[in-house]
Amino acid sequence: MRFMVIVKTNEHTDAKAPSAELLAEMGKFNEEMVKAGILLAGEGLAPSAEGARVVFDGKEDPKVVDGPFTESKELVGGFWILQCRDRDECIEWIKRMPNPEGEHGEVEIRRVAEASDFENMTPEVAELEGRLRAQSDGKA
Repeated sequence: MRFMVIVKTNEHTDAKAPSAELLAEMGKFNEEMVKAGILLAGEGLAPSAEGARVVFDGKEDPKVVDGPFTESKELVGGFWILQCRDRDECIEWIKRMPNPEGEHGEVEIRRVAEASDFENMTPEVAELEGRLRAQSDGKA
C-alpha cells in the first residue's frame, strides 16, 4: 500500500528555513527509509509566501489568491510517499520522525487510492489512467 505522509507546518515554521540540525536528522531518517525500501518520494515545500491558491466557486471564474497563507492552520511543509505493508507500519515509521527543536507538530497519513477504490471507474477510464501513468513514468 502506498501512503502520502503530509507534514504540517504553521505560521512560525512556514516563514523560516529549517535548521542545519533538522536537515541532517531528516537526511538520516530518509536514508533509513530508503534502506528499508519504503521511501518512494519525498520533498519539502517552499514557504507559502511563494505559493498561490486557486479558488473555485460554482460557475464563477476561478480566483487566484497569492500567499502567504498565515490565516490557515492547514499549511503543508512537505510530504513523503511511502510503500508500507499497512497503515500501522506507516504510523510506526512516522513516529520515529526527527523533531530536534521539540516543536509541536502534526503529520497526516493518507492511503493513496488505487483504481479499484473507485466504484464508478469504467474499463475505458482505467485503461486511460494506466496509459497516462506509464507515459508520466517515462515507460511509454
